[in-house]
Amino acid sequence: MTSKNYPGTYPNHTICEKTITVPKGKRLILRLGDLDIESQTCASDYLLFTSSSDQYGPYCGSMAVPKELLLNTSEVTVRFESGSHISGRGFLLTYASSDHPDLITCLERANHYLKTEYSKFCPAGCRDIAGDISGNVVHGYRDTSLLCKAAIHAGVIADEVGGQIGVLLRRGMSRYEGILANGVLSRHGSLSDKRFLFTSNGCSRSLSLEPDRQIRASSSWEWINETGDQVRWSPGQARLQDQGPSWASGDRSKNHKREWLRIDLGEKKKITGIRTTGSTQSNFNFYVKSFVMNFRNNNSKWETYKGIVNNEEKVFQGNSNFRDPVRNNFIPPIVARYVRVIPQTWHQRIALKVELLGCQIAPSRTQGNDSLVWSKTSLNTVGSTNREDETILKPIPSEEMPKGLNVITIVTPLVLLVLLVAGVGIFVVLRKRKKKGNPYGSAKAQKTDCWKQIKYPFARHQSAEFTISYDNGKEMTQKLDLITSDMAGRYQVSVTMLLARRCCLWERGDQEEK
Repeated sequence: MTSKNYPGTYPNHTICEKTITVPKGKRLILRLGDLDIESQTCASDYLLFTSSSDQYGPYCGSMAVPKELLLNTSEVTVRFESGSHISGRGFLLTYASSDHPDLITCLERANHYLKTEYSKFCPAGCRDIAGDISGNVVHGYRDTSLLCKAAIHAGVIADEVGGQIGVLLRRGMSRYEGILANGVLSRHGSLSDKRFLFTSNGCSRSLSLEPDRQIRASSSWEWINETGDQVRWSPGQARLQDQGPSWASGDRSKNHKREWLRIDLGEKKKITGIRTTGSTQSNFNFYVKSFVMNFRNNNSKWETYKGIVNNEEKVFQGNSNFRDPVRNNFIPPIVARYVRVIPQTWHQRIALKVELLGCQIAPSRTQGNDSLVWSKTSLNTVGSTNREDETILKPIPSEEMPKGLNVITIVTPLVLLVLLVAGVGIFVVLRKRKKKGNPYGSAKAQKTDCWKQIKYPFARHQSAEFTISYDNGKEMTQKLDLITSDMAGRYQVSVTMLLARRCCLWERGDQEEK
């Protein structure tokens, strides 16, 4: 909130009142960024805050004014009165609820803070406040730039609502490149000791497009040049990173607002911004000055992107020349497969190159766990199924399994090898005893158990580790038990295959004997 004409001289003989509120149960925070009222007595020129129970002020002249007021109410009336005066900027203040004790004003600059990393809350409405910013979101901003205005330029917050910003202070640069973004013009800047960047969620990468399949348009401009060749400004030329002319519409009428450029991303994605240019050709001074965005998903109707506060169709500021790129961010982001750019105003003819910014939609928690399982799964597995707390991994069919052990990929420690050989030897002895007569069960039951052992060789059921124990080898058993679950994952395949192959041979031997 500012006085009229701020930062110019406020008008004579005016009385202005406005009531500001925050949700009930919250307290109001007021921060005065600037106060320049000519009167020294506050008789006719002053700023006053009143609530149902308290009064703060009046403030004027050179008196000491608190930079921040934490009120015991959720509602206050701001009264500004002026008489006859010659000079004075008036006032600038910001307000928020007590949820945001780190509230700052639109006039704060990065060089006002010494910390290399900090977080602040920007109020709404800082975009049009007088004050320069230099730099861009990629390389950073000069430390003399207004913080909140730079945050709007970077697409970190929306001017309509403000928001939290994270700031990182870094070593300065020799030159800062300016660009128009989100209705804020960043200027070129010279050398500075420090610069700052904003923390982000990383969802601002360029979304790749295939021009021949993913970009369509309502019409295209075609003409014959001086050499008799046909020149076509097709939608396939609308990718910003491509050289040459852009897409241009076939109709150059200023009243024709039905032209559009449609982009199919192939799947639903999170779209956080768009970069546009004009024709990029100096002898064709064509560009789009403003546009709106439509979006939809499969089997749904086109929707218009709307503003956060007024819920009305949002018109984005486009290009001011045929050459320089302009960026606009979507806060909140668009989540859709199809988007459509619909020009509203343009210079001479609609001409457009675009680049969409965003990222893939984050997978759900379950999908994330699946990815983790796959990354730790043996290369021999071809699928996985999650069932509550257990994961069953299906093996490749037996006919695709290798017939020999690859000594390059299976590196078995000497101790484990000895244990395996000993275990196989004991197993053979027990098998021979079984042929003579097994008092604990039939041979058929033993065969069934053998095959059950290798039915799902890669499955892990809770604590189902592969262990071998000896009646008189405690020390050897302890060494084997030291194998961790990760090591078990490395050796379990070879152990299971050896036992499976041995088991199959024993089965065949029994059949031959019978």
